[in-house]
This record gives sequence, C-alpha cells and structure tokens, in this order.
Amino acid sequence: MSTPPSPTRSADHVEAALDLLAERPLVVLTGAGLSTDSGIPDYRGPDAPPRRPMTYQEFVSGPAARQRYWARSHLGWGRMRRAEPNPGHHVLARIDPELLITQNVDGLHERVGTPRLVALHGRIADVVCLGCRRTGPRAGLHDQLTRLNPDWHERHPSVRIRPDGDVDLEDTDGFVVPACPCGGILKPDVVFFGENVPKERVERCYAAVDALAQHDGALLVVGSSLTVMSGLRFVRRAASLGVPVVIANRGETRGDPLATYAVEDGCTPFLLALEQRRTALAEPGDARDAG
Repeated sequence: MSTPPSPTRSADHVEAALDLLAERPLVVLTGAGLSTDSGIPDYRGPDAPPRRPMTYQEFVSGPAARQRYWARSHLGWGRMRRAEPNPGHHVLARIDPELLITQNVDGLHERVGTPRLVALHGRIADVVCLGCRRTGPRAGLHDQLTRLNPDWHERHPSVRIRPDGDVDLEDTDGFVVPACPCGGILKPDVVFFGENVPKERVERCYAAVDALAQHDGALLVVGSSLTVMSGLRFVRRAASLGVPVVIANRGETRGDPLATYAVEDGCTPFLLALEQRRTALAEPGDARDAG
C-alpha cells in the first residue's frame, strides 16, 4: 500500500476529523500533551524544559547515577502526584475506546477509571526492585526518602518539573538512597530509554490496532509528537492496514505523513468536541419526529 501524502496540519481539519471518528470503533494513543492541562509540562512543546533523560544503562552504572536520579525524581514526584486529571482524561474514560494506549507515566488515566488501558511505559507511582523483582507503590519509598533527606524539598522550592517526574537540578550531593530490603536496586517501574517496552504490552496494542481493520475503526493520536518509536509503530501499523489515522496535537508530529487528518488543536477542546459529536449521533435520530 502506498504512503498517503503528508496532510497539511491545520485547525480547518477539525470538522472532517470529527466526522471520520464520530461512529467508528477507536483505539486512542495519548502522549504528554494530554496532561499539560493538569499542570504537567510536555516534552517538546514551546514551553517544555530542556531535558536529558537518564538511560537505563546509566541508572544501573553505579550509586552516583542513582543518587542523581532519585534526588531529582523525589522532588518531581512529590509535585506530580498532586496533579489532577483534566477534562480530556475524563472524556476518554467516558468514550471508552476499544483500547487506550498511553505513553504517559503520570497515572492520570488510571485515576479516572479508564476501562481498557495499556500504560505503555509503566507508572511512575510504582517501584520495582531489580534484584528480587518485587513491585510496590511508590508512596512508601517516598516517605522513606523524605525521612532520610528531611530538608530536601525545603532546600529546592522552585525546581521545574518534567513530564517523566524528573526535575532540573544539578547539585544532588548528599542525597541518601535506600536499597530494597533484599539489597537490590530500586527503580521506578517505568521504561527508561535503553529499555524495551514489555512484549505483552506491545502485542496487546498491535492486536487492538489490527482489529480496527476488521471493524472499520480508526486510530486517534492525542497530544503526542510521535518522536519515539514506541508510539509511532502503532501509527505505522494502522496506516499499513488502511486504518484511518487522526492526529490531534499542537505542532507537527513524526506521524503526520501517515495521517488521514493532522489537526492543529488542543487535546481537551478536540476531545470535548468528539464526545459531543459521538453523543449526538448515539441519540435516537427520529425521536423528535415521533407522534
């Protein structure tokens, strides 16, 4: 199948995109742009802070790297966990797509009870031991880090949070990082750069995209620049199967050349309009004419 021409990114495509999505089964892929209305910055927007994310290889390289990571992440998560889901998260939970795939680790989709969800990169609110592989909620570790580093938040009141829970902070000397009770290394249960997304998550997402081809469905991407392959591969899969792709994002994305419509719009207004369109079409069309 030939690749469609790159669509012009425009707000003028909103109505056509809504018409296309109004009655189809949907798989939705969300990115950091969806959570900006919750006060969490995105990765690559005009106001996004510069970032050099720690890789998995660096994290396991030694205690100094882990001290640097946890000193910053402790501050970031202390703020991120107070973020609240915004109307876009609520809309997607009500729409209940065939599958919602999120690249976000903030847990806001889970907070609103999204029924069918794959957190592609994990959740920053969970912790895993690289030794015994035991997982658990981060709240306990957060409290332990606070006790071991009692004045850390007070010493750094104005750091800028990043979408992965990290912050901009250079001086991390003196920050105390505990080990797992087994002696192993504690790590947020998220996929770092240099790690692979677990195979079962990827296969579930591919299966949902493949099913769209059998049921006249569509793939909707909301708030992602699709810069990394972990999300872009699902757009490529949909396009290869002839499944329509709609991308709603502020700014161009790596998937625009494969999209049926690339919409220049904010996530929340686009999703609210989509819900309104789908709700109107679900109502009995001739009820007002009865009698």
